[in-house]
Amino acid sequence: LAASLAASERATLLVDLDPQANASSAFGVTHLRHQLYDVLAGRVGLQQAIAPTELETLHLAPAGPDLAGAEIELVNADNRELLVRDALADARRRYDFILLDCPPSLAMLTLNALSAADAVLIPLQCEYYALEGLARLLDTIGRVRSKWNPALGVEGIVLTMLDRRANLNRQVEDEVRAHFGTGGDGAFKTVIPRNVRLSEAPSHGKPILLYDIQSRGAHAYLQLAEELLAKHPRPARRPGALARPAQPVDRAEPLSDPLTPPVQSFDRAAPPVDRADPLSEGLTRTADTKECMSRAQGAGAPLHPLDRAGPLSEPLSEEEGAAPVLPATPSTHPPGDS
Repeated sequence: LAASLAASERATLLVDLDPQANASSAFGVTHLRHQLYDVLAGRVGLQQAIAPTELETLHLAPAGPDLAGAEIELVNADNRELLVRDALADARRRYDFILLDCPPSLAMLTLNALSAADAVLIPLQCEYYALEGLARLLDTIGRVRSKWNPALGVEGIVLTMLDRRANLNRQVEDEVRAHFGTGGDGAFKTVIPRNVRLSEAPSHGKPILLYDIQSRGAHAYLQLAEELLAKHPRPARRPGALARPAQPVDRAEPLSDPLTPPVQSFDRAAPPVDRADPLSEGLTRTADTKECMSRAQGAGAPLHPLDRAGPLSEPLSEEEGAAPVLPATPSTHPPGDS
C-alpha cells in the first residue's frame, strides 16, 4: 500500500514498528546503523533513522530485533504512550502519508501507534478467528480514544487473503459488510485476494509493484490506494521536496546481538503500570460468526457510524498540511497462519 501511494507521487513514509521487521525486509533494507529503536531510546532523531527505497517518493523508518526490547524499557518511560507521536511531529510536515506498520499484538508499540495516528486501517483476513481479533482491536481503539487520542478514527477495513471459492471466506465477507457497511468508515470496496506473486515478492526484497505489476495482487493494492486517495484529496507534495536520507551503512555488530542502552534512556519516573484493566484482556469465543460480530459491535468502540467529531480526513495536528498517519494495525490472522 505504501508503494502504491508513492507510485501516485504522494510523499510517503513507512514506519516499521514491528520487531519482526517484515516491512523493512520487504524493501530489502537491512543492517542499518540506526533503526527505530534508536529513535525511541532517544539516541537519534527520526530523520537520522530514515532510509531511502527504490521509489523516490517513499522513505522507510526501519525496525529490527532490537525493537523488541523497547516493549520492556517503555514500561518505565515518562509519557510512554506518546513517544512515537512526538517522534513523528516534524515528519508530518514533510510527507503526504505516514503509515505505521504495527506488530501482531496489542502491546506498548501498538498503543504508541494508535496514540500517534489520525485513523486506523484494519487488515482483516476472512477467517473466523480474525473476527474475534477485530472485537479486541475495536475495544482497544475505544480505550485509546478516551485516554490519549480523542480524534482517533477508523479509516476502514481491508479484507485480505480472500478466496471466494471458500464458503467461509464468502460468509465472513458478507458478515463484515453487513455490520460495517461498504465504503466510508466501513469495509473498503477493494479486497486483497490470495495471490502467489504477493507471497513471492518479499523474498526478493521488493514490493509487489516492483516485482510483478501485472499480477492480481498489484492491481488490488493500486485500487486500494485509489480508494484511500479519494478519501484524502490533496495536492501532492513535489517529490523533490523530500529530504534524501543518508545511504544505508552496515552496522558494526549483527542485528541479533542485543543492545545494552544506558539506563538513563528510559529511567524517568513514571507511575506504575495499571494492571487492573489490561488492554490484552481477551474475549470469550462465541458460538458462531454472527454472535462474534455482535460481541464486536458492543466492544466499547462505536462501529458504524462512528461517533467522531469530524470526517476521517481531518488531521490530528492543527498545523496546516499535516499528513494523515494511518497505522496498519496488527493483522487479525488466525494463530498459526503465516
